[in-house]
Amino acid sequence: MTTVVRTIHFAVKSRRKRLVVGPEAELPKPTSRIPRVARLMALAIKYDDLLQRGVVADLSELAHLCQVTQPRMTQIMNLLHLAPDIQEQILFLPPVEAGRDPIHERMLRDLTRVLDWRKQRRVWLAVGQRTCCTDRG
Repeated sequence: MTTVVRTIHFAVKSRRKRLVVGPEAELPKPTSRIPRVARLMALAIKYDDLLQRGVVADLSELAHLCQVTQPRMTQIMNLLHLAPDIQEQILFLPPVEAGRDPIHERMLRDLTRVLDWRKQRRVWLAVGQRTCCTDRG
């Protein structure tokens, strides 16, 4: 009896698995990450679309499906009250290389309560200057 020893791995391409001889290629680990507030903004937009299309009946059902509390879902959805250009800037925040995110959702809670978009923009500029110009060591 002959025994053959080989290293193999399964490669997935177009939903099909295939057996490949040799070790699996190591993917480089990401050196940065998307800021959490940008991910929350994207979720708020997605959730709003689900509500608009009638996939979910209301905010409480959405909160139940996402396994978060209703107040937390409200905090996330309140990001939609921001001016469109501020929403866009949040979505395109630069990746965080190390340490804490410069802008947190908590910092934007008061801003979402301001109804006038011109006032929001002024406060947003102040938040941006305060966070980008501080030395984080």
